[in-house]
Amino acid sequence: MLDDVLAFSDPLSVPQEALEKLTKPEEWWRDRQAWLAERGYMLRPRYRPGWTPSWKAHPDVFPWKFEDYHGASNPHLMDAVSIPDNQLVVLKKVLKSFNPLEVEVVQYLSSEALRSDPRNHTVPILEIFSVPDDPEATVLVMPLMRQCDDPAWQTVGEIVAFLTQVFEGLQFMHELHVAHRDCVAQNIMYDPRRMYPHMFHPKDPDKSPDFKSKARHSNRTVCPVKYYFIDFGLSRRYNPEDGPPREHPIRGGDKSVPEFQSWKGDLVDPFPTDIYYVGNMIRTDILEKFEGVEFLAPLADDMTATDPIQRPTIQEVVRRFDALLKPLDNPILRSRLLLRGQPEDWKTRWLRDFGHSLRSFGYALLRKSAIPLPPSS
Repeated sequence: MLDDVLAFSDPLSVPQEALEKLTKPEEWWRDRQAWLAERGYMLRPRYRPGWTPSWKAHPDVFPWKFEDYHGASNPHLMDAVSIPDNQLVVLKKVLKSFNPLEVEVVQYLSSEALRSDPRNHTVPILEIFSVPDDPEATVLVMPLMRQCDDPAWQTVGEIVAFLTQVFEGLQFMHELHVAHRDCVAQNIMYDPRRMYPHMFHPKDPDKSPDFKSKARHSNRTVCPVKYYFIDFGLSRRYNPEDGPPREHPIRGGDKSVPEFQSWKGDLVDPFPTDIYYVGNMIRTDILEKFEGVEFLAPLADDMTATDPIQRPTIQEVVRRFDALLKPLDNPILRSRLLLRGQPEDWKTRWLRDFGHSLRSFGYALLRKSAIPLPPSS
């Protein structure tokens, strides 16, 4: 039990002595380090045989400043470097007994025919392989991604670009009869390689890959990013010939789904639940955080209707979203997002607005779109 707690803990809140030893989930990766290296993936020093804590040799330095002080935050995920191209990747251990359909779903969504479709916003799967000494486990290899709202969006247009891709990606999945079933903000990330040309450290996104300096980056308007849905552990692909899909409720990251609150045994359609998840994300992660995006409120309200039957389909969501965008001109789209509940005095606001206006004018001269969509998205 202690190992499970430590595996998910913030290292700053865990006793130093505890981090001097690997947890059992970490040992699983350490014990397969040599095999993974043969497959072309190198783990960090902490997970190599013979590792000793580097911070113990420097008692005058805070231990969390050392890269190997930072352990795994999820027992099923491990960062690594792809040896052939020196790219940062994430390895995910999928257990058949826990997520029996995940591999099947991601294999389908990453098939060559679907991967080439620009509407496909499901995380690319670079490789899939079984674990020789653990028949229960399969390892998925994915590019290292970054949380969808980190760093925060700066303009209305950046939020519009985000939602355009989210709706496009969800429509793509639903047209293929795939329900994500956990499409919350934590499971939507973006490819950071353009915005972070030198990338960042997997355990501290604010640090450079060598853990010695800050991670330098641009912004979404200058370097548009592509967003991806991740984590298909609860996802299902349905056959339309079997009739409307019906499922027992499975609670994902958002516990507020109305049809799950007083469930009486009736099976539910998972597709309206996907609509709720995305609508509630708009409400909690955008409308409740930022000013200037109130035009999204009616759509979010309908997407989160208590009765699943009253929610729009993803096709209706896309149509209504497109209609909401028509009145938005470039000045609105390029306007600076203001955080709710954090009022600025007149001087601070004037300085920030002036600086933002100068940058926006420069972006317009450079023909940077007010809705920064990546190529072919």
